[in-house]
Amino acid sequence: MGLFTRRGASPGASKGRRIFFATDIHGSDRCFRKFINAGRFYGVDYLILGGDITGKSLVPIERTARGYTAQFNDHHYLDIDEPECLALEQRIRDHGQYPYVGERDELLALGDAAHRDRVFRAAITDGIRRWVALAEERLAESGIRCFVTPGNDDYHDIDQALRESDVVEFVEGSTVRLDEHEMITSGYSNITPWDSPREMPEEQMLARLTDMSAVVSDPENLIAVVHPPPFDTLLDHAPAIDADFVVQLEGGSPRMVPVGSTAVRSFIEATQPLLALHGHVHESRASESIGRTLCINPGSEYTEGTLAGAIVTLGERTVLSHQLVVG
Repeated sequence: MGLFTRRGASPGASKGRRIFFATDIHGSDRCFRKFINAGRFYGVDYLILGGDITGKSLVPIERTARGYTAQFNDHHYLDIDEPECLALEQRIRDHGQYPYVGERDELLALGDAAHRDRVFRAAITDGIRRWVALAEERLAESGIRCFVTPGNDDYHDIDQALRESDVVEFVEGSTVRLDEHEMITSGYSNITPWDSPREMPEEQMLARLTDMSAVVSDPENLIAVVHPPPFDTLLDHAPAIDADFVVQLEGGSPRMVPVGSTAVRSFIEATQPLLALHGHVHESRASESIGRTLCINPGSEYTEGTLAGAIVTLGERTVLSHQLVVG
């Protein structure tokens, strides 16, 4: 499938402000490059990256007198040279993981959980700094604004690296203006079985979203970027798991259950923003309206190096068009 091939495209509109929204790229360099390039490719005014942006694991690479050795994606790399190692490091980053190069004693030290956690947090922060540098290089003087928020899986360590940029706008917990529209953003999720870094109970989430919307001057033009989707919609169905994280089957296939946020649903029903952009549930690529609010979850295919996204064209108090795209 070609770059950014459209799926189920709605007729485009020649007027209005255009948004490209993606989420849940989980550290994939390849997906982030596609996200940045999507600005000019689609001719959009705004790029929005909506949470769960960092990867989940380290890949050790041993440095020896003979070269470099590693195990990655069921392939054993033995005594490769430095250019081959650099190429391997990029393949690892493209898959959303972080290479860690060291000698045998440095790699063995990763067996200590506290040390491994420090190394991992340093790796994800370094990854975000590289992404910020790429965005500044590609988007400077483009006129395209780029908004980024962490998600529930993202450690707070990365926030400062995002705040330091003049091009990437860190929007977690804030209200920003997009011409005639206002946007509120929250990457926190409802409680999950994985005890991720940014979670809160439903009642706290509802209070947080309500407080954020209270300062909005025109709710009918509001864009709400909220990482978890509303509960019991087309946007929030995922495989059921038991207490041991084993997927539950029904008729030989995973049993799908709603895992979205009741707080997010209540907020949307009460506030009725113009547009609500979500992620969190990779399997539930869909759009659905709750009252006047168009809710979109573009899904995630980051493990394949594929960027799933949504293009939305906004008019005054109306969504002129929306498209789910992939590439």
